[in-house]
Amino acid sequence: MQALFGVIFHFIGGFASGSFYIPYKKVKGWAWESYWIVGGVFSWLIVPPLAAWLTIPDFVEIIHKTDGGILLLTFFFGLLWGIGGLTYGLGVRYLGVSLGSSIILGLCSVFGALVPSIYYDFFPSPGKDTFTLLRSSSWGIMVLAGLLVCIFGIIVCGRAGMLKDKELKNMEHKPEFRIGLGLIVSIVSGLLSACFAFGIDAGKDMAHQANLIWKTANPSQGAFLFQNNVTYVVILWGGLATNLFWCVLLNIRNKTIGDYTNRKTPLIRNYIFSALAGTTWFLQFFFYGMGESRLGNGPSSWILHMAFIILIANVWGVVLKEWKGVSRKTYATIYGGIFLIILSILIVGYGNYLR
Repeated sequence: MQALFGVIFHFIGGFASGSFYIPYKKVKGWAWESYWIVGGVFSWLIVPPLAAWLTIPDFVEIIHKTDGGILLLTFFFGLLWGIGGLTYGLGVRYLGVSLGSSIILGLCSVFGALVPSIYYDFFPSPGKDTFTLLRSSSWGIMVLAGLLVCIFGIIVCGRAGMLKDKELKNMEHKPEFRIGLGLIVSIVSGLLSACFAFGIDAGKDMAHQANLIWKTANPSQGAFLFQNNVTYVVILWGGLATNLFWCVLLNIRNKTIGDYTNRKTPLIRNYIFSALAGTTWFLQFFFYGMGESRLGNGPSSWILHMAFIILIANVWGVVLKEWKGVSRKTYATIYGGIFLIILSILIVGYGNYLR
């Protein structure tokens, strides 16, 4: 039952992440950097401490008492993740919600799931899953098999993107779709976005402290669902620093600094939809933390989270007609990729059941 709830929480988080970019499509008259940073202020500065305040008593005190080295490392991974998040927005811009998310989050899934487990082979830590454990246990092998299937699904989705690019070149009016630049930023984003998983791990002492306080007040009720909310605050400070710096530079370079007060655009509407996008984005990790509290901070949680996001993003890609005008072969290819990703979710879920 714990595993089932964990999968459900990860699905809700995946739905939030796979859907967060949709409100941005309702923003009119603003440059990308303007609506991205407005949404980011909600994602990384306003909503995380609000969520921590609502769920963790004295979360500020927990941060204050945490070793400075832990805070710095957590913040540093947030900085690196911030670059990944920044290029995520560009990847989706140039490849579309469906293809961009598949490539970025697929790479993020692989690195976020495997790198920590390999690290713990060399630097063991109590309660952490090592790569050796995954290779030597039936449930671990099943999780790795699910990851492999997910990779194949990503490759198939990438193939669909190549076919789409070839077919759109024959159209007179094609949407903003730049396969070369999109693939470059997507690969960078996928590699660096995995740093969020490393940041969660680096700041785990804060989550443990929140869990201890809650369990003392609520004995015999299992792990604290919201323990990671305090860690998110520090990680996302790093993400805000990276994105704010770059977006302000773009505002200055592109002369779009006036977007925020431009009355020729629907200002209130733009702020509302950007805030909605940013808040929806944060909800992915709010529910990720709940899922992790039931499945553990191992590769399976990260894989499930990313696989659900890829699935939802691809569904949105179909709903938004990002594949409009392509051949049946291309449609069949993207649906085949989605099927493989769904299969990978089921395999990873079964691995957790065996555990």
